[in-house]
Parts: sequence; structure tokens; C-alpha cells
Amino acid sequence: MSTPATPSTPGTPSPGAPEGSPPLKRALGPKLLILFVVGDILGTGIYATTGDVAGKVGGALWLPFAIGFVVALLTAASYVELVGKYPKAAGAALYTQKAFKVPFLTFVVAFMVMCSGLSSASAAARAFSGDYLGEFTDAVPPTLIAILFILALAAINLRGVSESVKANVVLTLVEVSGLAVILAIGAYAVLSGDGEPSRLTQIETGGTGYALLTGVLGATALGFFAFVGFEDSVNMAEETKDPARNFPRAIFIGVAVTGTIYILVALVSSLLVDSRTLAESSGPLLEVVKAGGVDFPPKLFALIALFAVTNSALINLMMASRLCYGMANERILPPAMGKVLAGRRTPWVGIVFVSLLAIGLVSTGEIEGLGDTTSFLLLCVFGVVNIAVLVLRKDRVAHRHFRTPTALPVLGALTSLVLASPLADRGSDVYVRAGILLLIGIGLWAVNKAVMTAREKSGAAADR
Repeated sequence: MSTPATPSTPGTPSPGAPEGSPPLKRALGPKLLILFVVGDILGTGIYATTGDVAGKVGGALWLPFAIGFVVALLTAASYVELVGKYPKAAGAALYTQKAFKVPFLTFVVAFMVMCSGLSSASAAARAFSGDYLGEFTDAVPPTLIAILFILALAAINLRGVSESVKANVVLTLVEVSGLAVILAIGAYAVLSGDGEPSRLTQIETGGTGYALLTGVLGATALGFFAFVGFEDSVNMAEETKDPARNFPRAIFIGVAVTGTIYILVALVSSLLVDSRTLAESSGPLLEVVKAGGVDFPPKLFALIALFAVTNSALINLMMASRLCYGMANERILPPAMGKVLAGRRTPWVGIVFVSLLAIGLVSTGEIEGLGDTTSFLLLCVFGVVNIAVLVLRKDRVAHRHFRTPTALPVLGALTSLVLASPLADRGSDVYVRAGILLLIGIGLWAVNKAVMTAREKSGAAADR
């Protein structure tokens, strides 16, 4: 799950708030921040992609989640150092600009973060329209439902949705309840002697040696989709009490808690359900509930899952539209994209733009491809962030902050870039989809730059 960046600095390196404006209220203490980070990570990934990971790796589907957990911790360590060093709300774009001072690279990173939110929301839309909704009706084609789902969220976004941290905590508890059901079913199965433990060691990637390596890497890259979200929590830095002290604990605990939950859920899923059955379902955890031997209403679990993916999609679309709005305000996208709806004070052009892109994504992709696109885009961003940590070691700041051991960002950069590379055995559609999204952004950036240059020349000529 992702959360919207602070509108004044969404995806750009410099704060956009007017000079002299009051600072954001520092309302987040350590406990709320931990819950916020956990809620930021939990969501669509584990509910939707468990089956696709099983389809890539077989019964040992816990292994990609375990590797993804380690990769997430490595990159989380880099984010912890950077957010403590620069407690601002612009995240990866801020770190990129400070490290490399190349505005175009900063824009690319910001746009990739925005697009990762779109592909994540689109994966959630596909998950919503699949087997979870199928518990209630299958009368409407899934693609049409996914499109209507995006339109409904766009309407809510246009109307104006204010997500407070306390509301996020409530949503987190509901999402966790669904995963708690899975873990309880798994505990009951173990105590009853049910399930098939031998499946937990079965790796079925269709080959040995190189094919085995790429198969596991591909499953890990897809499973990494479940861990995305912690990187967005740094956007709360300006609203956190003593961020240099509280963020290290919050991010590490958040990633550790969710990673443990994910590995346990993967173990239970493989223990109770054959990997082929999981792979064929767009609602894999529903299959676990049905196979668990516990009298838990499948419709109730499906409702919890629908709630989880809906919340993930809404927050991601909000984040993407606000990033679009912020980049327009910073004049790195056409200013028209920053227009605000007068009555509702919502960025309507940004909302319409990202919603149209999301409709295109759900019309041409399935859960696996869309989830993998999200992972690919963020793994590229994480590679840049891990390198930025090392580059920025020469930049000293006056206050104390967490400093990660040098080996961790080095390993974080290497693992992120390997998982983003063709070694991860992802479909060519992922690269095509990500490339098209990036080309759209670069096209808008080029048009805006040409218009701004023309205006500057015109103004200079008028002055003469």
C-alpha cells in the first residue's frame, strides 16, 4: 500500500510551500508511525500475488518472500539514513537531486514513483474484479469491473478524500484481520496434522542451473510487490516527532512485522493448497480459507480482501494524482496538469490523467504483469536511492542521524538492480508497459520544457 506524498513537495526536490507558510504539524509519535508503516506496506500484494508467485516457483513460495524481505531491509536501511539526514517529504526525488544534481534524472525518478502507484492500483483493480468478487457475482466481465472500479475511485478522489493517520490505523487493522484468519487456519491445520509439508521444499521453475536461478529471481521480483510501501512513509517526515530518532525503529519494525506475516502466510498457503490451484486463482488466499478445514465464511473473507485491495488502490491513485499535481506546480510537467477543482479543491486534471493511464493498464494487463511492473519500477528507483546514500556520505549535516553500514547500500543497490534486470525472468510486457509509461512522462516533460523555454525567450525579447 502507498500513501500520498505531501502535496507541497510531491516527487520534487524542493519544497513548494510559499515562503513564510507555517510548517506541517508534527503529530506522529513512534507508535503511530510504526502502525502507519505497517499499514503502508500491507495490502494488495499478499492478497493478490501469492498465487502468481506459486506459479513461478512451486510449493516453496515462501522462499521468494523471504529473499524479498532481505532485499527490502537492505533498501529500508538506506531510506532510514536519508530520511534522518534530510527529514523532508519529497522522498526518492529529493535524495536523487541532492546526490546527482541532474534535474532530468530527478524527474525520471519522480515519474517512476508515480507510475509505480498507477500499476499498483491497476493490479488492485484486477484483484478486485477476480475471484474475491466472484464470491458474490460473476455476471460482469472482469475487465469491465476493473475499469468501473478505477472510475469509481476517480470519482471519490475528485470529490475529496481526507485520509488521516488514525483512519489508516483502522484500515490496517481490518487488513491484518484477514491475514490473521489465514495464520489461525494454518495453526489449526498444523495442530490437526492436516496439510502437505513436503510441498514446502518443492521448487518447480521448469529447469535447473541457470533456469532455476532466473525462476527464483523472477518469483522474488514479483513477490517483492508485497513489500512496496515503506518508501512512501518517508513523506511523513515533516509530520513526525523527532524523525531522525523515530524513523529507524518504525521502518525496521514495520518491514520486519510485514515480512514475518508474509512468510507465514506463504507457508500456510503452500501447506494447505497445491501450487497449481493457487496459481490459477486471482484470489489465492480465498482458496486457503476454503481448504483450511475451519468453518470461516468464505464470503466474509472475500469482503475483507475486497476492502484491502480497494484501500490500496484508492491510496495509490491519490498518491499518483498528487505527485502529478506537485510536478506541475514545480513546472516540470505542463502547468495545466496542476489545475484544481474550485469547489472541492482536488487536483482534477491530475486525477483524470492518472485514471486514464490506470484504465489503459487494467485493459491490457493482468495481476502478475501489473504487480511485476510495480516491482520493476520501484526496484530501479531503489537502485538509485542505494547509490545516492553512498554519494551523499560526503554531505555532512549538523544533526545526529542513523548511518547504515556501507555494505548494506552496496548490497541493496546490487540486489535491486539484479531483480530489475532480465535475470529476473519477467515477461517482455513488463518492460514494454514501463517503457511506454516513462515515454509518456518524458514526452510531457519535453513539451513543458519547450513551452517554458519559448516563454523565457519571449519575455527576454519583450524586455529588450
